[in-house]
Amino acid sequence: METTTISLVTIIAEGVLRERLLDDLKRLGARGWTIGEVQGHGIRGISENFWAGSQVRIETLVSPAVGEAILAHLQEHYFTDYSVTAFVHDVRVVRAERYV
Repeated sequence: METTTISLVTIIAEGVLRERLLDDLKRLGARGWTIGEVQGHGIRGISENFWAGSQVRIETLVSPAVGEAILAHLQEHYFTDYSVTAFVHDVRVVRAERYV
């Protein structure tokens, strides 16, 4: 079986950012994503917006260049003012043409 290494970007953010983040991902080159509602606690404690709605976990499979662009965008536009965590992993996938 042939596999290709691409990037899995995971974003965990305040639920109120959901649609805004999805618009950003699409504009930055992500072809699709998976979303789930999550709960958590980090160094900032529980977000003020936590009680107003769930946090979201968004995962997308993208080329390494798109993954880097997403992380840079999040750092520039979200990390200072919002509860957002993001990380990237190299993953091996079958049918990479679907994602990149």
